[in-house]
Amino acid sequence: MSLQESGEMYLETILTLTEQRGHVRSIDVSEHMGYSKPSVSRAVGILKKDGYIIMEEDGSLILTESGREVAMKIYERHKVISGFLIKLGVSEETAAADACKIEHVISDETFEIIKKRI
Repeated sequence: MSLQESGEMYLETILTLTEQRGHVRSIDVSEHMGYSKPSVSRAVGILKKDGYIIMEEDGSLILTESGREVAMKIYERHKVISGFLIKLGVSEETAAADACKIEHVISDETFEIIKKRI
């Protein structure tokens, strides 16, 4: 199953919001990401169909094992890459923004080497 960058971003957002709040609904994702409710609803439907999340009866979004695995991988990449950029002298804000872009396209090999070096 191939997941697009936008799907990875949704899973990462669901993970971080769940850790912050205990549970998350589509409206929380919409507000956090600044996306319209219909866009989030469509994405949630796709992620549900592909087995990355389940939706509880109360509307709470829960990551499946595979969804959590993807989300954790992207979240780790974000933290490591932004930390690496900050150590290089990049501002926190720019490092976070750049990490959001890099985390989805960097190869596993390059990421592992960066991780080992810092």
